[in-house]
Amino acid sequence: MRIPEFEVETWMTNHETHCLYNLTETCVSSLSLHDLQQLTQENITKNIMEMTLDYGPITGSHRLKNAILSLYESGDDDNLTITSGAINGNELVMMTILEPGDHVISLYPTYQQMYDFPKSLGCDVSLIYLDEKKGWLPSLEDFKKAITSHTKMICLNSPNNPTGTTIPFSLMKEIIELAKAHDCYILCDEIYRGVNTKTRQLSPSFSDHYEKAIITQSLSKVFSFAGLRLGWIKGPKHIIDLINYRRDYHIISSGPFNDYIGSLVLENKDKILERSLSICQQTKEELKKWIEQEPHISCVIPEEGTVCFLKYDMAIPSKELCERLQNETGIFFVPGSTFGIENHLRFGFTHVDDVKKGLPLFSKWLRQFDK
Repeated sequence: MRIPEFEVETWMTNHETHCLYNLTETCVSSLSLHDLQQLTQENITKNIMEMTLDYGPITGSHRLKNAILSLYESGDDDNLTITSGAINGNELVMMTILEPGDHVISLYPTYQQMYDFPKSLGCDVSLIYLDEKKGWLPSLEDFKKAITSHTKMICLNSPNNPTGTTIPFSLMKEIIELAKAHDCYILCDEIYRGVNTKTRQLSPSFSDHYEKAIITQSLSKVFSFAGLRLGWIKGPKHIIDLINYRRDYHIISSGPFNDYIGSLVLENKDKILERSLSICQQTKEELKKWIEQEPHISCVIPEEGTVCFLKYDMAIPSKELCERLQNETGIFFVPGSTFGIENHLRFGFTHVDDVKKGLPLFSKWLRQFDK
């Protein structure tokens, strides 16, 4: 099975460990076990030290699944299985359902896995190209033009990486009706769901509104525990059963440590999400003020998620810009070209101090491009 280089992940691996100001991170400032202990009455240290490190509940404990279900309007334990992050969840869903020759619809730009992984399985993939002038949002007409009698799955990422834009509920319902009419699955990576700085509410999930919708999420982005590598798939029971047969070839279990800590994180989700909302709100306000006085940069700033896509007007390739900027100032960005879009940079609403210190320094560096 041949597959292209995962460009954004390669860039992150090669650049994120030696920067001074991380302005592109997707995970809200990570929390520690000490931080988690402040949120719960349980003695985490004692419980971990007494824990028997066997395989643990293979598809996830009832406690963990019950905590996950608090994020949704529907479902029970049979509608969930636990994975090694959302990326493993996406992979398992696609490998379970898709076959060579199936037709898949995906968005562009979005997380590369959502279109290149099905291609590697032998699927025919149609891309819906998002327009920045339209707020990086697709339309129902886009899906109608792309869908065929052979479409097996619509692959989405909402809120989107790198644009941060969320499919509104009105459009979600229209996409669902279209999928129903063609009897196809919807896979939506909802890993950025949870920090809407306008409504301060969880946005609707595809899995609560369509019987053939499958969603993935994890504790990485809005929950600030990326290091746990704990994610999940939520979908119809018969699909979860098929995924569980396949997952035995891939991960077996996530282990009792991750299961226990993941349960605690989600049982305290309200406090954790409130912290994430506060951090994202602060950084958005900093970015808005900065863009108002920075002539080279514009942006569609989303209401939800932890990222957005900055546009710059200088005639310099994004990889070259990012390399020079990091070498000369220590500021780290992911270039838009890793998502196939030039003259853009992915910005993260995730580190308040880095944003406050990094943006003025970025402006100083940008002055060399003034006419």
